[in-house]
Amino acid sequence: MSRLPISLRSLVSRLPNPFRALILYIGFALARIGLIDRHRVVRTTDLAWPRIVTGIARMSKNAVDVAMVGVAVGTSAVAGVGFAGPYWGLAFALGGGVAGGTIALVSQRYGAEAFVELGDAVRSSVLLAVAITIPVSATFWLYAPAFIDVLSSNEAAIAYGADYLRVVGLGVPFAALNLVGSRVLVGCDDAYTAMQVRAGGAIANIVLSALFIFGFGWGVEGAAIGTVLSNVLAVAGFTVGLVRGSAPLIGEFPVAIDPTGSYVNPGMLRDLVEIGVPVGARNLVWTAAEFPMLAILDVFGENTVAAFVIARRIWGIMNTPGWGFGLASSSLVGQELGVERPDEAEAYARDIIRFSVATYAVSAVLIAIFATDIVSLFAQSPDSPEIPIAVNLVYAACAAVIFQGVSGGAAGPLDAAGDTKIPFASQFLGMFCVSIPLAYVGAHDATPAIDLPLVGLTVPEVALPAIGLWGLYFAFMAETTIPAAINYLRFRSGKWKAISEAYRPEATADD
Repeated sequence: MSRLPISLRSLVSRLPNPFRALILYIGFALARIGLIDRHRVVRTTDLAWPRIVTGIARMSKNAVDVAMVGVAVGTSAVAGVGFAGPYWGLAFALGGGVAGGTIALVSQRYGAEAFVELGDAVRSSVLLAVAITIPVSATFWLYAPAFIDVLSSNEAAIAYGADYLRVVGLGVPFAALNLVGSRVLVGCDDAYTAMQVRAGGAIANIVLSALFIFGFGWGVEGAAIGTVLSNVLAVAGFTVGLVRGSAPLIGEFPVAIDPTGSYVNPGMLRDLVEIGVPVGARNLVWTAAEFPMLAILDVFGENTVAAFVIARRIWGIMNTPGWGFGLASSSLVGQELGVERPDEAEAYARDIIRFSVATYAVSAVLIAIFATDIVSLFAQSPDSPEIPIAVNLVYAACAAVIFQGVSGGAAGPLDAAGDTKIPFASQFLGMFCVSIPLAYVGAHDATPAIDLPLVGLTVPEVALPAIGLWGLYFAFMAETTIPAAINYLRFRSGKWKAISEAYRPEATADD
């Protein structure tokens, strides 16, 4: 295996485009006042902007799916898709865990030109991703109604959610493999090709979903089928490109992986699990937290559930800078660690955190200005009752998302070093210990009495302040500010640099 020529792709990735230009403008503005290094602005932008575009495409696809379902079917269908969302999110929690290990191992081996080990890491990642997601897919197909019924008593929403989950669950393994393929390319310093594949899949998803929802009248199942088929197409693109070193309509890939090599490499699998389990658990925190959150929202009523689903889709679009900067940080920091330059790795990480926060701030301001117009696109009419609730939730999200720049930016170097336990713990604390309790306080003015027969005690009913929707606003803030503080303190401690030594390549290079 060898590094393939990528001069054409590098040239294309640097052609003028509005996304790269905007990010560069923000970065150069920071460089002019001495906050970050100009050279790092360019290298970070070249890795980050394609991933941000991919994120915008994918999150816009999710938002468009919900908007089309809302327009074609109604509020109950939006709520149903929202109830199914956390289960579909398991694909990204599990696949993202494997992919977190993939980018750490691949980036360090790519930086050290240890290509044989790089191939072992990719094949092991594929095996692990498939093995852990196929059982999930089968379970959703068999028991979809029971899963949705746990979260709501709204019969219409349950029926829509079960129809959606049963079909979309078939795409879980493909969604996980998409994440692995993307992280392989980003770890090899090539976010542009990953953008082409995944953004192309997102565009195909929108087209297919529109056809199935409006053309064939398949409703929520049409949206699910579009999602599954688009993921299959993207996996096919990654597979062809990584095996052949190039793919039609996409171009050259930075590496070629021999598909006939061993997929069972105990050392690689062990490292993937050690690094990936905390990453997957961190992703799972976001997913698992949605279950109690949606159950709490069901107390507020269908309109609040729909408003929250809409706000989370818009939040997803606002959060896309973190996709780019987090992975750019993981890749660039990992490459510097792979060639034994920990001080330069830290310098990259520090600059990317500042760069990320500034970009998030721009994103938040733009969304806040047009919040009402954006939310209105998700409803059947301008007078739909969920619109004002969703607008206020979006304002809260705009404030909270800026701290996501600190949280994600600081997690990037920790992920690259294999120090993934702290970001998981910080996310868990923020979501389960603060965010969800705040939402609960908003929905209830008293906690019920709880019997503890094993110890012979009864916890009495406790009065809570009736803060209503403010509980949801505060919940948005808690899920970002607490991880931001913890992850940044861990980054500043420098312990991640020592931890990375256990995961660096065994050889400096191989042919």
